[in-house]
Amino acid sequence: MNESICAVILAAGQGKRMKSDLPKPMFQVLGVPMIDWVIRACERAGITDICCVTGFNHEVIEEHVKGRCETVIQTERKGTGHAVMTASDFIKRHRDGHVLILNGDAPFIGHDTILPAIDEHIANGNSVTVITAEIADPYGYGRILRTPQGDVKGIIEEKDASDQQRQIREINSGAYIFRADALLESLEKITPNNAQGEYYLTDTLYILMNEGKKAGAYKSEDPDVVLGANDRRGLLLLNNTARFAIINRLMDEGVEFTCTDGVSIGPDVSIGAGTVIMKGTIITGKCSIGENCVIGPDTMLCNTNVGYGTHLNSVQSHDSTVGNGVTIGPWVQLRPGTVIKDGAKIGDFVEIKNSTIGERTAVAHLTYVGDSDVGSGVNFGCGVVTVNYDGEKKFRTTIGDNAFIGCNTNLVAPVKIGNAAYTGAGSTITRDVPDGALAVERSDVRIVEGFGTRRLSERIKKNTK
Repeated sequence: MNESICAVILAAGQGKRMKSDLPKPMFQVLGVPMIDWVIRACERAGITDICCVTGFNHEVIEEHVKGRCETVIQTERKGTGHAVMTASDFIKRHRDGHVLILNGDAPFIGHDTILPAIDEHIANGNSVTVITAEIADPYGYGRILRTPQGDVKGIIEEKDASDQQRQIREINSGAYIFRADALLESLEKITPNNAQGEYYLTDTLYILMNEGKKAGAYKSEDPDVVLGANDRRGLLLLNNTARFAIINRLMDEGVEFTCTDGVSIGPDVSIGAGTVIMKGTIITGKCSIGENCVIGPDTMLCNTNVGYGTHLNSVQSHDSTVGNGVTIGPWVQLRPGTVIKDGAKIGDFVEIKNSTIGERTAVAHLTYVGDSDVGSGVNFGCGVVTVNYDGEKKFRTTIGDNAFIGCNTNLVAPVKIGNAAYTGAGSTITRDVPDGALAVERSDVRIVEGFGTRRLSERIKKNTK
């Protein structure tokens, strides 16, 4: 593309049938708002000058797209043509180029459709090009009318179509490319002379053709480009469509799925060949997983990087990094800022937050590690807690290489355990422990004779009243 291209994304939809205060383009498909799918498609096609037409609860979209798109507000909902009119000032700044019109709630329009459509639009000298697709069940969509020579001659809506026209399977995706100056001129000529009293963007097609200007249609090879969501059922269809498209692509790339029940993988996830994904696995955000891992069952990863040869079983991880050859789970939570280095083993009922766990360190079970820097070859006994919060501030714990932390040890931060140091089981460590030392910090045992008997008698009396 040597000619300038801008984009207008129609994102004013309220989505009343969603039964929500959230603007329709903000509903998520695989954890990503639909409008982000559309913006990313533009960006991947090299289009970065973008205007979003907002409407219902516009502040939500304005905040979400800040820094990526301009926004204008369609204060009244008077049809798709009126929505584009709202962006006229933006289009006027690009009147010597072309403008791509997309819908903010149609997430599957990809750059692999946008780029060839623009190329064909420019090569053919079109004033307008409508992006179309051929689908098995075209009910409810506007049909593309063509001449016997194959040229576009119009779009007919379902309710206005004849029985013969309803047999047409090529439909309007709602995405268009215009010469900007032609679009601006035609917008001034459309009228709301229809049953709905709205300004239809499709009317610009007829206006331009009646003026002898060239209209064309680019048929996408991907029928999913037309899919949108008007209600929760439609949203579920979008999620399932995207879900299986990603699963099928990953299988082609060498990833194994033992079962797809409950499996959901986001569009920004990369997974290496030989990795096995088990049931109930959800991977969202920007995640990367290396080769020959086993992920799942019942694992959720968000913005997490995983090395190769690692096994995560019933793990929840957010904003964390896991190395190579690591075994974690079951029932483990990795909170933001966690780094698990190569060869570490994290067992059941362990929570780690904002901490680094060194190579070959074992945190076996029933342990909390927060705000800590743990060396390599460390062994944690059962029930260890790093006491990192005094009610006002967080403090860090440092544990050296090859240390041994005894069962039920409380490490009261800030505290440092030296290399090859030991802590005795049941200790509450409040002072630094030197390299190679043993720290035992327990209070003296005090035995009060008869205390338990008296308390039992009091409970019995209370319960019999």
